[in-house]
Amino acid sequence: MLDINVAQVVIAFIVLLFSLTVHETAHAWTANRLGDPTARLLGRVSLNPVVHADLIGTVVFPLVAMASGAPLIGWAKPVPVDVRRLKHPRRDYMVVAAAGPASNLVLAFAAASVLAILPVSPVVLGEPNVSVPLAALLSVAVQLNLLLAVFNMMPIPPLDGGNVLGGLLPPPLAARFDRIRPYGVLLIYALILTDGYYYFVITPYLFLRSWLPS
Repeated sequence: MLDINVAQVVIAFIVLLFSLTVHETAHAWTANRLGDPTARLLGRVSLNPVVHADLIGTVVFPLVAMASGAPLIGWAKPVPVDVRRLKHPRRDYMVVAAAGPASNLVLAFAAASVLAILPVSPVVLGEPNVSVPLAALLSVAVQLNLLLAVFNMMPIPPLDGGNVLGGLLPPPLAARFDRIRPYGVLLIYALILTDGYYYFVITPYLFLRSWLPS
């Protein structure tokens, strides 16, 4: 029988939901600023998680992963981007793609900064101590946001990193690179289920974590 810490699962799920919401909002806001209002007109420039949530990717898979101890897998509904409306299509689409992971890095840095200055004192008999659960929440926020940033920046379409790399490559090479898009999900799962997850996600995660306030 699985030994599930319900409180930890609830905290991790809330943090993940908020982090995914900020991630997708960053995509939508950036696209709108660069000339494409498609996402804004669909109500996606919003911190309301309901407009971004995907039943399978935002609810089912993350809860199963958190409860079972498997590598965390989670996603929200992709933000629609009409590249034709962007002022500089290739460059701006790359910026839109990078905005999501960048927002997670900002959240991770903010959470780590607060955690570094938060006084976590022992529980005093008869007095509530809110610093310990707050510290636990901030610690989860650092971990999940760094993982989201690193995972999404893997250079595999349809991940954000794949879209950024496509914008950096010369057009002929970018067209060839984009041919792997239909197989991107299979490549992602292959990495998750093998040592590739450690090398491409955990190793960069540990490197970035070492640079955050502690």
